[in-house]
Amino acid sequence: MQRVKILTVVLSRNRWKDPFGIHPAMTDWTRRRRVHTSCATFEFHEYDKRSGYDTGFEIAESRTERIRLGLKQLKKEIELWKNEMKEVLISDPILDYRAGEVDVFWRFHEESSLDHWIVTSDSDHAEGFSNCELKISHQGCGLFHGNLCSRVPKDGKIQNSGYCNMITKRVSKSFQRDSFLDWSPYTHLNLRLRGDGRSYLINIHVSGQFDIMWNDVFTFVLYTRGGPYWQTTRIPFSKFFFASKGRIQDKQAPLPLYRVTHFGITVSDKSDGPFQLELDYIGADFDPTHHEETAYEMYEVKQNYIVGT
Repeated sequence: MQRVKILTVVLSRNRWKDPFGIHPAMTDWTRRRRVHTSCATFEFHEYDKRSGYDTGFEIAESRTERIRLGLKQLKKEIELWKNEMKEVLISDPILDYRAGEVDVFWRFHEESSLDHWIVTSDSDHAEGFSNCELKISHQGCGLFHGNLCSRVPKDGKIQNSGYCNMITKRVSKSFQRDSFLDWSPYTHLNLRLRGDGRSYLINIHVSGQFDIMWNDVFTFVLYTRGGPYWQTTRIPFSKFFFASKGRIQDKQAPLPLYRVTHFGITVSDKSDGPFQLELDYIGADFDPTHHEETAYEMYEVKQNYIVGT
């Protein structure tokens, strides 16, 4: 009986209030039993689409500066709206996708083409010591290069490090409205590049409306050849596998090509040193003989079914 009274006193002292009522807090003993080797979360809700990472945008302090920047941005948005209305009035969609004909989405022949891309590395978020850059090479193509370092900062929080990434900006309409890229008529991704022998990751982001789908991405390995020769890489969209926050998911699904939000290339092969990837164009093509939706079949095992019995 004395033990029950002591336990009641301990729970009464460790009580906290939430918006839905009063609940007994967990004791220190139960907190100490929580051991995790990765970032732990005890709730499903995501508060930020960037998972807590800084957006990199600077907000003007003075009110006058905000008004000036707002009017400047309004002028750009009106121009975008005019172009959208022209496209609606012209209404000239592609009616026939011919086999083997590559439709180029991004080229890297001009400096203005780099404005569609964002380059990041672990050092930008104080998570490592890698650095990278995207520029126009002497041959007039996009050059994604830098130095990869897998050394982990000694802060007691970061466990893995060493990545560099280039990703497109979010597709949007006028007045900051989110939009999507529709690649549903195509079957293969097509790239012309010149690598350094490293393996890269191609990431196709398909962020959904709900917070649990903000980090959905389909990825596939890009193998490059070293040397001075260019290579044309053609990858079926059905080969891309589903992942979220860097982890391959157990349940795979076909790539929803009708709602692509970003396209990116990542290097993170744990091989420290300089890297270099030269890009001519990124596009897609249609193959009428390719009917595969996804290359990864899912098998549902019956409940209480034991293998080998």
